[in-house]
Amino acid sequence: MKTTGYAAHSHDTPLVPYEYNCRQLREDDVAIEILYSGVCHSDLHTVKNDWGWTLYPSVPGHEIVGRVIAVGAKVTGYNKGDHVAVGCMVDSCQQCSQCHAGEEQFCEHGFTQTYNSPDPHTKEITKGGYAKNIVVREEFVLAVPAALDLAKTAPLLCAGITTYSPLRTWNVGPGSHVAVIGMGGLGHMAVKLAVAMGAHVTVVSRSAHKKADAEALGADAFLLSNDEHSMEQAASTFDLIVDTVPVKHDVTPYVPLLKIDGTLTLVGQVGPMAEMNTVPLVMGRRRIAASLIGGIAETQEMLDFCARMNILPEVEMITMEQINEAFERLERADVHYRFVIDMQKSTF
Repeated sequence: MKTTGYAAHSHDTPLVPYEYNCRQLREDDVAIEILYSGVCHSDLHTVKNDWGWTLYPSVPGHEIVGRVIAVGAKVTGYNKGDHVAVGCMVDSCQQCSQCHAGEEQFCEHGFTQTYNSPDPHTKEITKGGYAKNIVVREEFVLAVPAALDLAKTAPLLCAGITTYSPLRTWNVGPGSHVAVIGMGGLGHMAVKLAVAMGAHVTVVSRSAHKKADAEALGADAFLLSNDEHSMEQAASTFDLIVDTVPVKHDVTPYVPLLKIDGTLTLVGQVGPMAEMNTVPLVMGRRRIAASLIGGIAETQEMLDFCARMNILPEVEMITMEQINEAFERLERADVHYRFVIDMQKSTF
């Protein structure tokens, strides 16, 4: 099936229209017409080869909502016309202990990324959601609950599950005290989800102007991280800190905010950490951890939870033709809080 997407051909050139063929439909595949595609900070990092592993031409996008247009002969879970979603993974070995545990993101043989990853069968490089179509193995296709607004659902497939999974892993619920560092695409979802789980939620930010937004999203408190007195007053307060900052930064000032045995989990930054002081870790038996998206079952659980609790990201709709401008704005943090590409209004 021939399709068209927007691709980066190098780290320093804009994305441009790009024609290519989706793989031939296998018996366990679902072919999808993409309706909406979220714009993740990871897409920008990949296009610019910030992590050093980009394979060009690269068609980004791993927050996908679409409509089924065809299914393979052995597909039983989906039918033509169903509204479905695809996140950051499109395949894994399905045989190892992690896959059997529903943790495909930790597949012992490595999962296949939605884009910029060799297809395990064809060895061709996968192409993502900045396109009109995609073909995905049935096990990695998710059902979109009818209660969710399709136009706003796409960011749940990365920003949603990336913040939902650590909240579930560390058993957040009524009585939990959770802090969220940063309030961008990931952070605002962490706030909404933790509030819906019944936690007492504090937003930690360097920017005082974020306080009104934090309150609007449901946060119970706001902590200015460059206010030394406020930070001292908040020491030993939190069971879990979700750090969503996407760039290299020092986590040392935040560790004393944790209770004894508390955990700070990194979900935004990928790469070398700034040098830190271990004293607050040692003195409080505190932990620094990290989390990577979630398995397929947990991602479906997250979508169903968001449908029940009426949780959706705050989005700005754009067309595919506006993606390069959107990337420029994303670099300036000039988005409130997530871009979503409306493929139906795009003319490429």
